[in-house]
Amino acid sequence: MPRHLLTLLSGLLLLGACQSGPSTPAAPACAPAAPAAYTIRHPQWADSASIYEVNIRQYTPEGTFRAFEQHLPRLQKMGVGILWLMPVQPIGEKNRKGQLGSQYSIRDYRAVNPEFGSMQDLQHLIAEAHKRGMHVILDWVANHTSWDSKLLQEHPEWFTRGPQGQLLPPVADWQDVIDLDYGKPELRRYMRESMLYWLKEADFDGFRCDVAGLVPMEFWNQTRPALEKVKPVFMLAEWDELHDPPFLKPGQFDPHTGMLEQAFDATYALRMRYLLDSISRGQQPVAALDAYRQVERRRYPATSYLMYFTTSHDINSWDGTEYERLGQNALPQAVLTALLPGIPMVYSGQEAALKKRLRFFDKDTIPWNNYSLQEFYTKLLQLKKHHSALRNGDPCSQFTRLASPEGTYAFERRKNGAAVVTAVNFTDQPQTVTLPAGSFRDVFSDKTETLAAQAPLTVPARGWRVLEQL
Repeated sequence: MPRHLLTLLSGLLLLGACQSGPSTPAAPACAPAAPAAYTIRHPQWADSASIYEVNIRQYTPEGTFRAFEQHLPRLQKMGVGILWLMPVQPIGEKNRKGQLGSQYSIRDYRAVNPEFGSMQDLQHLIAEAHKRGMHVILDWVANHTSWDSKLLQEHPEWFTRGPQGQLLPPVADWQDVIDLDYGKPELRRYMRESMLYWLKEADFDGFRCDVAGLVPMEFWNQTRPALEKVKPVFMLAEWDELHDPPFLKPGQFDPHTGMLEQAFDATYALRMRYLLDSISRGQQPVAALDAYRQVERRRYPATSYLMYFTTSHDINSWDGTEYERLGQNALPQAVLTALLPGIPMVYSGQEAALKKRLRFFDKDTIPWNNYSLQEFYTKLLQLKKHHSALRNGDPCSQFTRLASPEGTYAFERRKNGAAVVTAVNFTDQPQTVTLPAGSFRDVFSDKTETLAAQAPLTVPARGWRVLEQL
């Protein structure tokens, strides 16, 4: 849905997360025991994965599955592990916004948008992704439908009604959609069966669940085991369970404090997103990242996943591009979100240094600019994919904050004898960070050097250094 999910709230509480989730049924011996409520078991293929959000409509001039499929070799080389496809179903026409409408205004849950291609085209795309070792999740809009949805025609009793029996949007300015009533057991059964349909028919590997916190947690907790009977799935919630969404009034929703316990592998780390914006505006010091991490570590076991990102379809269209919001800090912050403990997400066009707001309701093809940041993201995602210290949710991977000057952030992630050192500089001057002794390979220059204890590392202005210890 178009919405200002990422509007900076005044007096934002700096809470945060940095650890991620397990890839085996039992946590390693080095991990403290998770609370008994945490029963989630992540698919093993997710433990080294990064997420890439695919906007099929805007990706190519054709805006089709087949046209996007030609990009799979490039994304595989870049190191992408999970492809997240924005909704693929037909879009409502009644009360449509713009010429093409919102991809989150679903008309038929069990059909393919003909603008994108056929079911066979979608099946072929997913099969080709699987051949290349990537997995594919579908953006699932469980909370609402279009005004002319098949569901409204067949089951009008499944919708929320006002005092005069009128249909209601879930949020006042979402006038192109109407709210579903999850107090109806039949609706829950239909929605669960529809999700199973996409696993079986198209071979999707899970779901990114739109505004997941607006749907009762009980539904998600009951749905995950049903999906697992078909195949291991990855479930991402568009929500941050400690965050009061700006599109709702305080106290208007159930905080859903158990999202990562039984149903979801990952949630958005929205407070991290707000904090990075705030740092770029000079409203918070870089050191506030430490307070963020401390609170999230207390809130979640080490095996939980939080998704880190600098932009998305919503942020780009409604809040501005990375370069509008973050300025010269856009790439240093991309380094942070890729290498801090969490699961990173890259949005369509970031590898092209996308500097335009894509129209949300109309055709607006991404200008690819010779993929100017392809190598930048390849370095980050391939390192994330292959380095043992960077595994998602590995409680045996140690995080150490390194001392660094004001305006910089430096840390080491280590597992056994393998380590990655990251330092980013948000200031206008080069800064020096002190490193532990060892032999290192600079990930971006590919140069190797041996450093003595307390060796200085120069980090360029508005830049970064990423070193792999050899």
